[in-house]
Amino acid sequence: MGIRKQFPNEFKARVALAALKGDKTIAELAAEYQVHTTQINAWKAALKDRAFEVFSGPGGRTATEYKNEIDELHKNIGQITVENNWLKKKLHL
Repeated sequence: MGIRKQFPNEFKARVALAALKGDKTIAELAAEYQVHTTQINAWKAALKDRAFEVFSGPGGRTATEYKNEIDELHKNIGQITVENNWLKKKLHL
């Protein structure tokens, strides 16, 4: 089993941007950059998923942090709703 290649982030970004442009096929890019097509597609998908982070500014939060916060808020809403319903039942008795 061989050692895996590790590519610098700048290289990954350049290849992913080239893939997003669509001027060349993935196969052509793979031959040009000596990278497997699956790897190019993974970098391209990662760039699409995380492109908003470029504009988030310093101290910006990641998508995972936003999702965790939203999950926590939904949990709190559910808990408050249950407590509110319980209090309504108790007050009517």
